[in-house]
Amino acid sequence: MTTIDGARRGLRPVTLRYWAGARAAAGVSEETLAAGPTVGDVLDTAVAAHPELRDVVAVCSVLLEGRAVGRETEVGRDQVLEVLPPFAGG
Repeated sequence: MTTIDGARRGLRPVTLRYWAGARAAAGVSEETLAAGPTVGDVLDTAVAAHPELRDVVAVCSVLLEGRAVGRETEVGRDQVLEVLPPFAGG
């Protein structure tokens, strides 16, 4: 979670949910990280915590509170970000 120092730097707690290959790369299905203020910042924080995510995140779709977003989208405190790798099949 965020610390007082983190809060002063504009960091906020964000829950990440990893699906399929992203979950395998991260080694967890869900976690809360202090990051922000954009989706890109959150993803960069996740990659710093789990370097194996780097290649997966490069091809993933990202949902913020259930809506597809880009790296420049601002993330609010306590929001949920889902990392979805491409899925095979249909």
